[in-house]
Amino acid sequence: MSASRTPGHSRLTKAHKLSIAGVATLSAAAVAFSLAPGGTAAAEAQTINAAPVAWTQAVNGAQTKTLQGHLSAQQVISQANAKAAAKIKADADAKAKAEAAAKKAREQKAAASRSAARTPVFANNLDGWIKEALFIMKKEGIPGTYAGIHKNVMRESSGNPMAINNWDINAQNGIPSKGLLQVIYPTFKAYHVKGTKFDQYDPVANIVAACNYAADRYGSMDNVNSAY
Repeated sequence: MSASRTPGHSRLTKAHKLSIAGVATLSAAAVAFSLAPGGTAAAEAQTINAAPVAWTQAVNGAQTKTLQGHLSAQQVISQANAKAAAKIKADADAKAKAEAAAKKAREQKAAASRSAARTPVFANNLDGWIKEALFIMKKEGIPGTYAGIHKNVMRESSGNPMAINNWDINAQNGIPSKGLLQVIYPTFKAYHVKGTKFDQYDPVANIVAACNYAADRYGSMDNVNSAY
């Protein structure tokens, strides 16, 4: 059966226990000195003098261990706080990066939508081909007018995008003139405009390449009034 604790009795701290131990040590030394024979007085005196030193060392050792414990705990807390701060920063950086990427994607989508809205829809006929070619030529800085292009198309192919000349000197040399503006392959390849189909028979690509060539040689397709 355990002994009951008296009400009001407080637990002794380590410092209290060390103090009591020190007093006990001094008391024991004093008793030993009073009971010892006279021949051993020097030894007892030495024991009495050593007792306070031992008690002081014991107290200092306990305080040092307590301080070391506090420092170790503070170091652990400091490291934990540093890790938490680093994680918060990393999360914030990742969030900012994701938001920036999302913003850029939205801007690109909006720009594509605006570009699509600015691009008109052209009819799939001679009128639409010439207008689409002029739209591209304007962006590329290639001169020419609807009237000038239409005039030469009618003379060269009568508006047939699949027209081909199999009898002139070019045909005899193996490079027949093709398409609306009767362009030979070397000329089409040299003056083809990026963004149009690489196809001599494609009406828009044929017109743009021919007008690009005419601009280089004659200043504009408008200045061409015969075979060129």
